[in-house]
Amino acid sequence: MVIVGGGTAGAVLAARLTEDGRRHVVLLEAGPVFPPGSSPLPVVSSAFIGRATGYDWGYAACPGRSPLPRGRMVGGSSAMNGTVAMRALPADFARWTRRGIHGWTWSDVLPDYIRLEHADAPCTAHRGRNGPVPVHQLRRSELSRVQAGFLSAAHRLGYRAADFNGTTPHGAAPYPVNAVHGARVNTAMAYLSAAVRARPHLRVESHALVDRVLLRGRRVTGVALADGRTLHAPDVILSAGTYGSAALLLRSGIGPQRHLRQLGIPVVQALPVGTAYRDHPLLHLPCLTWPWWAGRPRSVAAAAVWTASASAPPGELDLHVGVMQPITPVPAPTFTLIAGVTRPRSHGTITLASRDPRAAPRIRPRWLTDERDRERMAQAVCLAGHLTHTDPLAGMIARRLFPGPGTTAPGRLHPVLRASVRTFHHPTSSAPMGPADDPRAVVDATGRVHGVHGLRVVDASIFPDAPSVPVNLTVIMAAEHLARALR
Repeated sequence: MVIVGGGTAGAVLAARLTEDGRRHVVLLEAGPVFPPGSSPLPVVSSAFIGRATGYDWGYAACPGRSPLPRGRMVGGSSAMNGTVAMRALPADFARWTRRGIHGWTWSDVLPDYIRLEHADAPCTAHRGRNGPVPVHQLRRSELSRVQAGFLSAAHRLGYRAADFNGTTPHGAAPYPVNAVHGARVNTAMAYLSAAVRARPHLRVESHALVDRVLLRGRRVTGVALADGRTLHAPDVILSAGTYGSAALLLRSGIGPQRHLRQLGIPVVQALPVGTAYRDHPLLHLPCLTWPWWAGRPRSVAAAAVWTASASAPPGELDLHVGVMQPITPVPAPTFTLIAGVTRPRSHGTITLASRDPRAAPRIRPRWLTDERDRERMAQAVCLAGHLTHTDPLAGMIARRLFPGPGTTAPGRLHPVLRASVRTFHHPTSSAPMGPADDPRAVVDATGRVHGVHGLRVVDASIFPDAPSVPVNLTVIMAAEHLARALR
């Protein structure tokens, strides 16, 4: 078996699928593979996020070229993220079930969330204690003064103390994070230990950029690498992420017929690859503070309000307002409120710019193109504004660098939102799950590509829509879930 991509999902699959020794696995990573315990500081330290780590694919959104950081290294984007470790909601999986996707109810996936987790939160039946991924619940004492002020302001506005990974997620709380004493624990660190890498039936290759999947008719025979090599295998799993897996499918002749024919790629299987891509839209709302309030935060992403918009269905939490503060020294003491819509209706597209595997795909997120998303983002921005006008946070702000709730009505914010929106770094759904008769579906409930034998996709690209949380923990869960199905 060949697994393409040693990132968030691929590292999990490689470890789990080689546990019993009956399956030989080759794990191909396009970037560097760091030896256990030897990752560079920007990868280990949670103070470095996204492109600051130095290991990025260099993707950008079209038009405008807004950066879309994705990790190009073992551990993938779990090695460059903000370390927020939130579980998706039962309502997220209920939506998937209503689309005819079986085996993904909350009761189906909870054991996999538990299996991956080594939590330090109070012991309950739904917390994991023996998993490879440490999940630390930040405490109020670990927040900077500004971060704690944000939390107090949220409570003063009526948001109750929440447990984001528990039974009371609605409200305000510090984040759970997959970091220990400021050290980010990515999936390569958590799953690909020295003992795992020493397994004789597992081979991990670095700097192995895959061009396409090799097919005889509609049956997989292996993969072709960009350096001209081929690897033959009857089973291939694509775990190259929402952008990378979509591009691999398209270069292999699996995707929309019209697009493939425009590029001269023979059509193997016509499927809607890249047509339902989603991403959480985000606005940065920066504020200046005074040095005596700034302090030195332990975590860049510290706390949030997770709540429901006026139009949210029962059980869904579709608005996220958090506080971020740089750990590394900056010229002026600042912090940023982030306002996000975590159940976006807008969707974009991922297509190929060329057949060259070294060329980035053409990514059009189309954030906030749906009027309902603009309305909800305006609500999130107004909530952020209310927080900055509520003590004690209000007294910590030297200057607000965004419109406040008293100056701009939600409807009048829309042009500002469209001009300023960016990624929340949670891309999903470029190869979504669904039954074979679902015109939106690319893979089935076990990740098998419809109509192609021996090919699966396991990463965030298979989510039918965007879960209402930062997706890292749910991608790890999905890899655990499908690894169980494959064994």
